[in-house]
Amino acid sequence: MLLNVELSAPGTPAPATRPRRLAALIGFLAVSLAVSLLGSLPIRMNGGWYAAADKAPWTPPGWMFSSAWLALYAAMALAAWLVWRQQLFPRRKALTVYAGLLLLNLSWPLMFFGLYPMLGTAALWLALLVIAAHAAVAAAAVLRFGPISTTAGLLMLPYVSWLVFSASLNLYAALHN
Repeated sequence: MLLNVELSAPGTPAPATRPRRLAALIGFLAVSLAVSLLGSLPIRMNGGWYAAADKAPWTPPGWMFSSAWLALYAAMALAAWLVWRQQLFPRRKALTVYAGLLLLNLSWPLMFFGLYPMLGTAALWLALLVIAAHAAVAAAAVLRFGPISTTAGLLMLPYVSWLVFSASLNLYAALHN
């Protein structure tokens, strides 16, 4: 029984499929970039309050968030592409989980940064619920991706770790602001 095969069929795929696979990879990366840009809008529009907020002592500098998310979005896109290109296993549920992750990626900054000016601390608690769900769905992605592509599952692990770390920052902000 073949398990965890990276190629879509035994042996080298036909050259005609390479342009399609490359186009799909570019598509996954473009969708991730679009989600990243859309998710950053509430931060850029309403992030002023956060600059003055009481932050956790372990909060990294702002530039690190951008760098980390850029790398994480690229890794997520690559992982989803590895799952998509696999033809030997059912992929629909795994890719549905990935779509859920993208939606949660859009939801969290809207809650944390976008709603804070209107709702205050309540927005931070709502954001904490979103990021907790986000971490759970990311863990589910690892479990869905891993059997299809070990590499894809492994690529998702830093994402789960970053979400747990981010949740700790969110909790601190909710408790102290």
